[in-house]
Amino acid sequence: MAPIRPGIPRLREKLHFQVRALVDDGFGNEVSGDFATQFTAAAELIPLTGSEPVIAARLTGVQPYIIRVRSHVAARAVATAWRAVDARNPSRLFNITSAANIDEKNAYIDMMATQGVAT
Repeated sequence: MAPIRPGIPRLREKLHFQVRALVDDGFGNEVSGDFATQFTAAAELIPLTGSEPVIAARLTGVQPYIIRVRSHVAARAVATAWRAVDARNPSRLFNITSAANIDEKNAYIDMMATQGVAT
């Protein structure tokens, strides 16, 4: 088995990326409905540790993560209203707080997310 080079993401997780659908409430108004899966992608979950805000968040039961996925049209559309759901364990939810193309090469999208907060 060839060694893994540093800097290459290990896309071992499978996540569903979801956003709330807009539905009609029967009175002509659009309201937020249930979450609907927009796409599924292989991802790397990187737990954050060490800084003071991260330690404080973990004390309240919130674990921050960086979710790294390959860049494509759907991944570049992810915004803060989205969430990610573990495809293998649907009770594991990640609320996305930001998404950015960190290296500006359009190879990967890094998303800040928190697990353990209400969606």
